[in-house]
Amino acid sequence: MTKKELRKEMILKMKNFSKNILQKDRADAMLLEKLVSTTSYQNAKIVATYLSMVNEFNTNLFISQAIKDKKTVVIPKTYPNGKMIFVKYDKNQLQKTSFGLLEPISDLEVKKSEIDFIHVPGVAFSPDGYRIGYGAGYFDRYLADYTGDTISTIYPFQLQDFKKEPFDIPVRKLLQ
Repeated sequence: MTKKELRKEMILKMKNFSKNILQKDRADAMLLEKLVSTTSYQNAKIVATYLSMVNEFNTNLFISQAIKDKKTVVIPKTYPNGKMIFVKYDKNQLQKTSFGLLEPISDLEVKKSEIDFIHVPGVAFSPDGYRIGYGAGYFDRYLADYTGDTISTIYPFQLQDFKKEPFDIPVRKLLQ
């Protein structure tokens, strides 16, 4: 199966999984608990995450917890040609992109070296942390020279075997 085919299959599985709201809420609560109990999170001052779509792990829960824990939360902002930066999260300063995702309005970048760990999205993950995202390559490019911790929260069915590409960058920890 190609990455493209696997991506399509996983997105469908995620959508079907999300239809059972109770099941998804329970899974998200459990993943949140695992995420905030990691040493990476406990020691972090600045945490990066993403604004999730309805069929992904609910990052609103994570963002709320991180703010409660007095951490600075940063979220991605994308530009043409695969460029991505992280900007301080402000729920009142978001706009919809052409993909229908919310992104920060601000262009005030938080330096990569200041981010303690990045919570990385994806649709499929290999047991050794390689991931298939949505196909634009933003995170692989950003993570190529990132030296901090990277963690992904995944549902068990997202664990898959696939052929990795030379430009793929694995996450250091998978929580499921």
